[in-house]
Amino acid sequence: MKVAPIVEAMKRREEQFTPLVVHTGQHYDSMMSETFFRDLNLPEPDVYLGVGSGTHAAQTAAVMEQFEPVVMREKPDWVLVVGDVNSTLACALVCAKLGVKVAHVEAGLRSRDRTMPEEINRLLTDQIADLLFTPSQDAAENLRAEGVPEERIRFVGNVMIDSLFQHLPRAKESPIRQDLGISDQDYAVLTLHRPSNVDNLDTLGRIIDALEEISERLPIVFPVHPRTRKTIAEFGFRERIEKAKGLRLTEPLGYLDFLGLYSHARLVLTDSGGLQEETTVLGIPCLTLRENTERPVTVEMGTNTIVGSDRAKITSAAFAALNGSITRDRRLPLLWDGHTAERILNVLVGRR
Repeated sequence: MKVAPIVEAMKRREEQFTPLVVHTGQHYDSMMSETFFRDLNLPEPDVYLGVGSGTHAAQTAAVMEQFEPVVMREKPDWVLVVGDVNSTLACALVCAKLGVKVAHVEAGLRSRDRTMPEEINRLLTDQIADLLFTPSQDAAENLRAEGVPEERIRFVGNVMIDSLFQHLPRAKESPIRQDLGISDQDYAVLTLHRPSNVDNLDTLGRIIDALEEISERLPIVFPVHPRTRKTIAEFGFRERIEKAKGLRLTEPLGYLDFLGLYSHARLVLTDSGGLQEETTVLGIPCLTLRENTERPVTVEMGTNTIVGSDRAKITSAAFAALNGSITRDRRLPLLWDGHTAERILNVLVGRR
């Protein structure tokens, strides 16, 4: 979702840019990779590294080992890395060591929780990247507080919102709500995948307690991440979830189907970062099942509420949102306007 608008913008400016798309293979589930390429109108990757799963160290090392020959062969003017996954840091490290200019899209986000692998990836990538494209003003302030020189920081807005605005009309045509039999009723949407939530028996149990209670009020549609499905079975929660009539489990959904689903929801519960941003733009109440967020602008200006994994906090916030008792002066964050990719390219042209 972060790469697609940039590639599309480059293709509109072919006299200035020749994009080459590298898919590391870190996200290897077909519903979480190939389907997204198709839904986002991304071309087939020019290079597929096929790294697959592994420990953080093994995965990061494998990406570096596979990506280095690509950089040496292609000799790019710039390498753009996005987000905060292991591939982000691995590719940035390769470029830094080879003396190839690298730009980080979605730089400066901080949860200040170093138990999150993503936080380590963010911190280190921002230290070595030549250009830091920030999605919000607080992200730029984080970088300044860390001593990053001003000339490396560019506040360009949120490229995820470029994808959202572009594909929302197509997503509204998705038959997913009809297929699930919920087109004529209120419902909530849940995503859950972070190790801190799904790899801990007690934490996952508390979240399920809350979901059972909320699902008595309205159905919760739960596209299940492969990691989460595995731990649900290992912890013995499968039968309990199946008995919760209001909790509807589905396979992972493609980008358009998922957007078509949650854009009509009364409530979203998630431990994802991107959904906090997208629900803010769409005006949908969002409960973040974490103790912190690297996207505080979604709380300060948007529709996001941090609830952690405490059953009482989750259910209280959910019912407050459904009852309409949470009122805020909701505003769209600055430069979340669908034109971030163009701003990124304008900066790159000026830095050649």
